[in-house]
Amino acid sequence: MRILIVTDAWSGEVLMFAYMDEEALARSIETGEAWFYSRSRNALWKKGETYGNTLRIIEIRVDCDQDALLVNVEQNAKGVCHTGRASCFYRAVGLREPAGRLLLLTPRDAEKVFDPSEVYGVSGKAG
Repeated sequence: MRILIVTDAWSGEVLMFAYMDEEALARSIETGEAWFYSRSRNALWKKGETYGNTLRIIEIRVDCDQDALLVNVEQNAKGVCHTGRASCFYRAVGLREPAGRLLLLTPRDAEKVFDPSEVYGVSGKAG
């Protein structure tokens, strides 16, 4: 199982974090589209398989320990996050919060680029 960071090939923006097992890596290389391993579902899944927002792979890089992958992709839709945002990383943690205080997450580039209920249906679950 490898940790996977997905970035937009053209802007460099980090889009999402996922996992990839050997089968997902093999399918990604074979098809040129991003496949992942869902730990919660214990199953292989292709990003956008059920709703069409696939990720075309431009390049896959492997870190020095060969336990993490960086996948540069081209999106065929406005965003990858199941919340309707361009990136799953749309909140920032305040670094100067006093010890013992609740950390506040501050939205950054958090505007929705699509309506998740139209894409995923009522449940809002990505597939």
